[in-house]
Order: sequence, then structure tokens, then C-alpha cells
Amino acid sequence: QVQLVESGGGLVQAGGSLRLSCAASGRTFSGYAMGWFRQAPGKEREFVSAISWSGGSIYYAYYADSVKGRFTISGDNAKNTVYLQMNMLKPEDTAVYYCAARIGPYSGSRWSGDFGSWGQGTQVTVSS
Repeated sequence: QVQLVESGGGLVQAGGSLRLSCAASGRTFSGYAMGWFRQAPGKEREFVSAISWSGGSIYYAYYADSVKGRFTISGDNAKNTVYLQMNMLKPEDTAVYYCAARIGPYSGSRWSGDFGSWGQGTQVTVSS
């Protein structure tokens, strides 16, 4: 079981930036994937981005079309931490952002059910 703790949410004006962090404990990143999902009030949880590792080196990064070009996912294996740099934020990015982990092979699934461990979530609010 992987324990995940997110941080870095907050209130920002449209066009601004925030960086979310997700610290993982329980095991290293090698051999599994980390992802970010978000859920706005009254909406379903949706995929934002994910990153997978193989043998300790970054294998590939995946993005939802709505954030491609604005968000960047990265990881620090030494710190067991994944980051989501969010630039050019829009009001529609407002949501609770959740970090998730998947143990095993990953090929870019957007389905939340493919991720077995979840953080508590961090609120991101973008004002217009």
C-alpha cells in the first residue's frame, strides 16, 4: 500500500500558476505510475495527468487534452515526490486535485479505477 500526501493547492487568479506536490511513502516509484485527477463540484472525477517509471527512470508522461501545454508533470525519485506544475490557470481548472498511484504496468489509462492508492486531495481555486 502506498500512502500519498498532496500539498500546494490554493487560490490564484486566472493566468497564474501553482505547483502541486505529492509525497509517496511505502515504496519507491520504480515499477509503477503516479497520476493526478481532479473533481469539481457536481462533476465526476477526471484524469489530468500521469507519469510512469521503469527501472527508476521516467518512461512517459500523459496529459488530458484540456491541460496539455499548460500543465507539466514531473517526479523526483530520490524524494518519492511527484509534482504538477500548472500554468495559465483558468477558472474551469477549479477543483479538488487528487494524487493517485498505480502499482504495475501502465500505458496511459484515464480511468480512475486503474489507480489503487489515493491522497486526501488539495483544493485549487482559480478566480476570474
